[in-house]
Amino acid sequence: KSLTAESLVMSINRRRSRLAGRLHSLRGVAATELALVLPLFAMLVLASIEACSMVFLNHSLSIASYEAVRVAINFDSTNTDVQNRFDLLINARDVEGAALAISTPNVATVPRGTPISLTATAPCDANALLPPWFFGGRTLSVTTTMVKE
Repeated sequence: KSLTAESLVMSINRRRSRLAGRLHSLRGVAATELALVLPLFAMLVLASIEACSMVFLNHSLSIASYEAVRVAINFDSTNTDVQNRFDLLINARDVEGAALAISTPNVATVPRGTPISLTATAPCDANALLPPWFFGGRTLSVTTTMVKE
């Protein structure tokens, strides 16, 4: 069977139209998948960012609390010295709304061998990179205890 130029062009056009139909349906499937997956992916990325900022906040509170209690256990320290050390570290890490609670009213009068506890707290809302979402309304708290020297 011999092919003429006209029959060859018709054959190519039929194949091209079938291929174009398949490509069009594949584009529709891809667009649907993107519409379903993109919001989930965006939420996952935003949740990861917020979780990382809360890990940073917790770590900042731990470091500041540890350094402040190191000052508190010295024999010649005062509550003002402890608070100043805590504030210095918290401000260096740009933590908003942090507070420090000392277990004793005056660290200078605590006898040697007595444990001193410091509790550092900070609100998650004020320290989130994104608007309050998962950690909204929560407060992180870290307690560090050491023995007076």
